[in-house]
Amino acid sequence: MKKNHFKIIIAAFIMGVSFTIYSCSKDEDTFTTITPTGIAVDPNNFKGDVTNEQVVTLDPMKIYKLNGIVKVKNGGTLVIPAGTKIVATTGAASYVLVEQGGKIYVNGTAGSPILFTSETAVAGNWGGIVICGKAPVNTGSFNSSEIGNLPYGGSEGTDNSGALNFVRIEYAGAEFTTGKKFNGLSLFGVGNETRVESVALLNNADDGIEIYGGTVNISNIVSTGNSNHSISYKDGWIGSATNIYTKRKADGTGNTGITGINNSSNDNASPRSNPTIKNVTFIGASSGDSNGIKLKQGTFAVLDNIVLSDWSTGISIESDSTVARFNGKKKITHVLFDNTTTEVLLKSSAGTTVAIIDTTYTKKSDATGAGNGKLTPTWAIGWSGLQ
Repeated sequence: MKKNHFKIIIAAFIMGVSFTIYSCSKDEDTFTTITPTGIAVDPNNFKGDVTNEQVVTLDPMKIYKLNGIVKVKNGGTLVIPAGTKIVATTGAASYVLVEQGGKIYVNGTAGSPILFTSETAVAGNWGGIVICGKAPVNTGSFNSSEIGNLPYGGSEGTDNSGALNFVRIEYAGAEFTTGKKFNGLSLFGVGNETRVESVALLNNADDGIEIYGGTVNISNIVSTGNSNHSISYKDGWIGSATNIYTKRKADGTGNTGITGINNSSNDNASPRSNPTIKNVTFIGASSGDSNGIKLKQGTFAVLDNIVLSDWSTGISIESDSTVARFNGKKKITHVLFDNTTTEVLLKSSAGTTVAIIDTTYTKKSDATGAGNGKLTPTWAIGWSGLQ
């Protein structure tokens, strides 16, 4: 009995200390200064595991050299305070991976953002950040992340993997196997108690963010200069994307502002992808190439207050079930199309063009999108690397 009582006291102490380390509010982040432990001790050799019941906090006064895999294991917590800079070495062997049950708190501020970058300013020079949660996905009961081969998904829609706030991730996207690359940020079955706000994805070699199911909400997101989609989702994502600003590379390479599907092998898999996409600006290249928004393979969605500029097609909706969800259903409202050749295009699963019912979408000439029309929103200036 005495031993059990002692364990309870210790557990309560750990919980109290953890709270003072990474407690935060929407307006202010507060951290207690502690001596770095575990993998934080040697900033020139930042790699290894954050183990169960371990809380590792980085020192914001030091630059950390990420030269291997940082894995936050089930029950572990990694805290990265405002102003911390992490510089990755070249290659796919350098990345951050959060297991189910692990937590990462990357809590910067607008004045002191957190930077994940590469020792060489070239897209694809390191891995990226991968988080695995316990929220529902529509790809079955047993799922393994393509990076790290870790389980993800489950039944906990309110699962909490931590927080990413005022953080910039750049030059990620290394190829980890033939033909497959990291995204800047990969969210596998992440729950809606995980905070993903004020995150910038710049010059990554694949998608800026890819969301694999789950219920996570993302807001105040900047995704520019990435080699593939700025944002993509699939596998039953039911969340929201609010205040989003994306821009393709000036040379016209890269793909959509956002692309979404339900399930690659079953358009009607459940839970069905059905996000709310609101207050967004998607900027293409001066060539007007590609699609601003592409929704297909069974995804549903609600879109409102959208600015699309410099695209060959503003919104492309494909596959029978997705077309049926949108055509004439008023799911797309308040859209500004600028220098866009085709506003909305509908295609059946067989690839034939479907006639658009006039109540499919509404336009708004003064739509604000992410907050400033076609221009960079004021909330993104400075911390995100945009001016």
